[in-house]
Amino acid sequence: MYSSLATHRVTTAIAGLLIAGSGVLAATPALAAAPVPGAGSAGTASTSTATTGPATSSTATPSAGGATSTAAQPQKPATEPTGRVVSRLPLTIRQKATTNSRALGSLQPGAVVALHCKVVGQNVDGNNRWYRLGAGRSGYVAARYVQNLATVPWC
Repeated sequence: MYSSLATHRVTTAIAGLLIAGSGVLAATPALAAAPVPGAGSAGTASTSTATTGPATSSTATPSAGGATSTAAQPQKPATEPTGRVVSRLPLTIRQKATTNSRALGSLQPGAVVALHCKVVGQNVDGNNRWYRLGAGRSGYVAARYVQNLATVPWC
């Protein structure tokens, strides 16, 4: 009898931690999208408040919430959009937005990479956009072979 009760308590505790953790993860993009309260539209502010509300009700989040939002702002890679490599072969990273520039490395098919911004460059299979890599990586990749997973700003 006691072992099933202990198992139930452990299972309940783990489920509670998973739910609390998913609330913190869900609140992070909302804070990154509108870092200045009141800067967005009324709909954005209410969404931010609704998302932040459950996270603040968690016992572990209030102290971590302030530290996380302060620490999350300086970290540029966390807020940069990402893209997935959709080429069949490794995608070459170039020094400039043209296939004539020096190769700096490559990305494997299916890799998810941070994208800093997009520029107009050489036309590759009907697409003249190139993505400048983010997260401290230098170089450009042809947008023809990268599926953006979020809106990428212009450089």
